[in-house]
Amino acid sequence: MKRLLITGAAGGLGNVARTRLAHLAQTLRVTDIADLGPARANEEMVTADLTDLQVVMDLVEGCDGIVHLGGISTEQSFSKILDGNIIGVRNLYEAARAHGQPRIFFAGSNHVVGFYRQDEPVDLSSPVRPDGLYGVSKCFGEALARLYYDKIGQETAIVRIGSCFEKPTDYRMLSTWLSYEDFVRLVECVFNVPRLGCPTIWGVSKNSRAWWSNESCRYLGWLPQDSADFFELEIKASGKWPAHDHPLAFYQGGTNTLDCFNTDEKNC
Repeated sequence: MKRLLITGAAGGLGNVARTRLAHLAQTLRVTDIADLGPARANEEMVTADLTDLQVVMDLVEGCDGIVHLGGISTEQSFSKILDGNIIGVRNLYEAARAHGQPRIFFAGSNHVVGFYRQDEPVDLSSPVRPDGLYGVSKCFGEALARLYYDKIGQETAIVRIGSCFEKPTDYRMLSTWLSYEDFVRLVECVFNVPRLGCPTIWGVSKNSRAWWSNESCRYLGWLPQDSADFFELEIKASGKWPAHDHPLAFYQGGTNTLDCFNTDEKNC
């Protein structure tokens, strides 16, 4: 690609993307509302608020692909989630529609199905069961991506990311972990496959404890190579092994399922 847009580039996964996706385009256009730090090789840096439609229009213009990691990535107040994950996503898709429909990697979340038990089978036909307002906002993003695909053919990879960190750090991540390397391999496949469509993909590595299957999107050619299994003994030794009825060991959404609503007036 000539230019790849990475939103949310100041965040944890955004920083990984800046470093490890640079080979995909001649220029990376990186953006966030937060400080992006110094520019790296082949980067265009833009500090931008995704709630401003004209700003997003300018961001997307001239881009051949979009890795959308921007917005709120944890349970927060509804006002923050509304701005970052609903208004911002709608603006991104309107800008894509206006500027040639560049292919989009949409960072969704496993928290759209967080209230399923860990022993319940879940596939892509299973109704969503979000475990918080953050999960609800990602349901919105999935629905919007599907709408734009059905209406105008906008291609999107809806990626329900599990837990994308350097390594798994608790019991639940033995099932949900997505390594940085497998994340990069997935992004490469999303932008290299001749026809993407609008698949929903579980963003998870080759973990033996994983609850989800990507059988329906094998055409992408993505074959995760890393596994959380190698960290099981380390996590056991750390004492982070929960009781069987603890949310980390009971619900797919883990502690996001705790009975608490985060509002503008109260933080949980």
